[in-house]
Amino acid sequence: MNRLYQVYVLQNPANRFYIGLSEDLERRLAQHNAGESKWTAMHRPWTMVWISEALSLTDARKLENLLKRQKGGRGFYQLTGLAPTSS
Repeated sequence: MNRLYQVYVLQNPANRFYIGLSEDLERRLAQHNAGESKWTAMHRPWTMVWISEALSLTDARKLENLLKRQKGGRGFYQLTGLAPTSS
């Protein structure tokens, strides 16, 4: 059976975003908030604000990379439906 992954967007109180993918979103969010991820450890706490549908690993990576290229731009907000924030 093929594993399914979801792309997720985290946001912190400073309105920073982090984009990643996982097959276990609850575990991954806990890891980010426990400081187990190098970049996100410095910017805690994180809240999950967007989750994709379940995708193959290939499709999840494509979507993750697309969102990262759009991050901070109008395309990011159009793709996720999130509202632009001011820092």
